[in-house]
Amino acid sequence: MKNYLFIISLVLTFGFVNSQNSEVLADSYYKKGEFKKALVIYENLNKEKPYNYNYLFKLIDVHQQLEQFDAAQNILIQRLEKRRNPTLIVELGYNYQLKDSLEKAKTLYKEAIDYIDEKPNYVYSVAKKFEDHSLLEEAIKVYDKGKVLMPNQNYSIQLARIYGDQGNIEKMFENYIEYIAYRPNYINNIKRAVSDFISENKDNENNLYLRRLLLKKIQQEPNPYWYEFLSWLYVQEKAYNKSFIQEKALYKRNPESLDRIIELAVTALNDNDSETSKDIFNYVLETTQDATTALTAHQYILEIDTQNATSKKELDVIDEAYNKLFDQFGKSELTLPLQLAYGEFLAFHQKDTESATSFLRKSMKLNISEFQEAEVKLLLADILVLQERFNEALIFYSQIQLSLKNSTISQEARFKVAKTSYYKGDFDWAESQLKILKSSTSQLIANDALDLKLLISDNKWEDSTQTALKYYAKADLFAFQNKTDEAISLLDKILEEHKGESIIDQALFQQAKLFEKKKQYNKAEANYLKIIADYREDILADDAHYYLAELYNTHLAKPEEAKQLYEKIIFDFEDSIYFIESRKKFRMLRGDSIN
Repeated sequence: MKNYLFIISLVLTFGFVNSQNSEVLADSYYKKGEFKKALVIYENLNKEKPYNYNYLFKLIDVHQQLEQFDAAQNILIQRLEKRRNPTLIVELGYNYQLKDSLEKAKTLYKEAIDYIDEKPNYVYSVAKKFEDHSLLEEAIKVYDKGKVLMPNQNYSIQLARIYGDQGNIEKMFENYIEYIAYRPNYINNIKRAVSDFISENKDNENNLYLRRLLLKKIQQEPNPYWYEFLSWLYVQEKAYNKSFIQEKALYKRNPESLDRIIELAVTALNDNDSETSKDIFNYVLETTQDATTALTAHQYILEIDTQNATSKKELDVIDEAYNKLFDQFGKSELTLPLQLAYGEFLAFHQKDTESATSFLRKSMKLNISEFQEAEVKLLLADILVLQERFNEALIFYSQIQLSLKNSTISQEARFKVAKTSYYKGDFDWAESQLKILKSSTSQLIANDALDLKLLISDNKWEDSTQTALKYYAKADLFAFQNKTDEAISLLDKILEEHKGESIIDQALFQQAKLFEKKKQYNKAEANYLKIIADYREDILADDAHYYLAELYNTHLAKPEEAKQLYEKIIFDFEDSIYFIESRKKFRMLRGDSIN
């Protein structure tokens, strides 16, 4: 008996595998357009398993591809004589449509739709069959029937997708909103689906539709997910202050965590809305009872104030604020992030490297982890580079590499070894370190390493004395030291004394970014235009186009010129890292209703 069952099992398995292999082969023929070969296999599969609808529909499809509409019709009619399946009725109607018998097709479509009244369980399969043939209006009718006949089911997500395909954005939004009410935990999926249809422009028609719908929902049923969705929409529009209002409303309803509010503050800060970011962090300070959260907020506020400070008096006020916080919270493992921020403030803004170094060395004596010690050493080494004490800095960077091998901070230390060697003019050693970092697990470090390696390798052989490259590295160091004017002057020296050398476009680009830092936007514009005119085939061409477009768009109020540059990137620099962002901003400036 056991042997008999084994043999039966083997035969069934072999039959399944054989059918599976045949189907794969038939699909392969179909994709290649070899429909006659596919037809033979599907005919055999349909004979073997006449009740397998998958094989039947593929057989019909192949007949239709070969324009053998009568053959497809005969198969469908024979099957419908046995059982009036509504998906087969749709298929027969579509076959008549392909034969231009539109009245017969419409009659059959109506029959399939009416069938739903008797057997609502067929809603999805019938609507899906209509969708397969791009019969979207018919699919909508079926799903709408389903909503009435099967109120426990929800077809809003399917309807939203169809309305989106039709370009009926308002109806699409309505159905997505309806689906969120049905399944609130799907809100992030809906955000992703909606994101392609809105833009940064708050006056965009689609944005207005969605905002009205959400505000209406908040008035009707103030559930947390409507506030969350509206907050998300405001973030897309970069209206961080309005998003903050929604987040506060959310927090008041559920005051468990300030994480969402802090995340919004950081997003606003990263997008240069420091005023809103500071307002949010002040709210965090007023609200939180947690020391770590308070310290994080204090630190961000002080860093914002530091970036906006324009006088020594303002910096001294910030210095005093740091010390008051240390009096309040002490100097321990808990306040280490604040200590690191203060050490950087002293060195890079107060220009007091000795006090910064002394302060950080005391931090190293605290009861901190090996990783935290590495963070302190990394900043100490940076300050030594600031002082041009390169060899001492290299010792710290190397210690981090040895103590925390293969970690991200170790890779960052290796990159800084390379950068320090580059500042010193030791280009060969710098290049050897950068080669290793090209495969860094940190994409940011890998990209920075590749950029610096290309700069060195492209320019170190042109001049045996490597004068221009040494000037450029020194200008880079000046920029690191916040000596912006000195960096610009040294880059001017390269531009004047090394005309025709390959480093010129790099010097123009670096200088343009420094001009932007000093808000000398017209000078930056001139540099970008020169790169575009004289170095259109070189590696920085797309960078120059993008940065100039951003300059026009955000500082020089020249939206038309910005639009032309974004369009240039779309058509001439398809492989550029700026391609996706340029397409998005081009469509926004053009006023597209769909982003």
